[in-house]
Amino acid sequence: MMNIENILNKGTSILKASKIANPYLDSEILLSESINRDKKHIILNPKEILENKQLNNFNSLIERRRKGEPIAYLINKKEFWKNEFYVNENVLIPRPDTELIVDQVLKIYSKNSQLQILDIGTGSGCILLSILKERTSFYGTGIDISKKSINVSKFNANRLKLDNRVKFYNSDVDNFKIGKYDLIVSNPPYIELLSLKYLEKDVVNFEPKLALSGGFDGFSKIRKVISKASTLIKKNGKLILEIGFKQRNKVKEILKKEGFYINRTLKDYGNNDRCIISTKI
Repeated sequence: MMNIENILNKGTSILKASKIANPYLDSEILLSESINRDKKHIILNPKEILENKQLNNFNSLIERRRKGEPIAYLINKKEFWKNEFYVNENVLIPRPDTELIVDQVLKIYSKNSQLQILDIGTGSGCILLSILKERTSFYGTGIDISKKSINVSKFNANRLKLDNRVKFYNSDVDNFKIGKYDLIVSNPPYIELLSLKYLEKDVVNFEPKLALSGGFDGFSKIRKVISKASTLIKKNGKLILEIGFKQRNKVKEILKKEGFYINRTLKDYGNNDRCIISTKI
C-alpha cells in the first residue's frame, strides 16, 4: 500500500534521476493535483493511503514531468499577477518578468482613467485580463494569430468575470484594423531562430513555437507589432513592449522610425532589459 509520504519520495527520486530542477516541490504539486487536495493536506497526512486511481494519475503526471513537460501544462494553471490562469500547450506559460507590463500600466494610469487597450499576441490573456481586473473603467481587446489561444483567453476572461469589458479576435496583427487605442501592450515572440534550440528543453519541446520565435533575427514579429501599433494607436497613446535582453537598442531604433518617443526601458528580476515604454508623437 502506498501512502502520501512513500509516493512523494518515489516521485522525487524519479524526477531527480532525470535532472528536473525542483524534484520535491514538483512531486508535491503533482500529488496535490492527483488527489485533489492542497499542499497543507499533504504535509499533515503523510500516512494517508492512496487509491489506485490517484496513484495512476500521479504516476502518469510524474512520467510526463520526467520528460520535461512544464508543470503549468500538467496542472493546467499558472499564477500571474493576482490571479490564476488556465493554460494549456497552445499558449505560452505566463512568466513573472511579464508582470512588469501590468505593474507599469497601473503606475501610469490612475483608477478613474477610461481607456481602450489592445493586447497584441494575447496568448492566455494574462497581461490584458490582469490589467482589466485592476482598472474597472478600462475596455480591452486581445488579438492572437492562434485560434486555440483565443479560446484559452476567452475561457480566462469568463472565469475572471471580465467578458463584458473585453473582446478577443483571432487575427494576424497585419490584418487587424478594428479601433484606435489609448494603450497597446504586447509580449511578442522575440527569440531568434538560432537561439530557439538553446532554450531549456521544457520550453523548446513543449511551448508553442509560434509564441516564441521572432523569426530569423528575432525582430520580425516585433517589427510587425510596432509598425501596426503606430496605425492603431491614438496620438499620445502609449505602447508597452516586452523585449529580449539584447534587443533594446534595435527596438528603440524601430520605435523612433515609426514615430514613437522612448519614455524608458525597464529591467527584469534578472537585471536584463525587458520592457520598453514609448509614446506615439
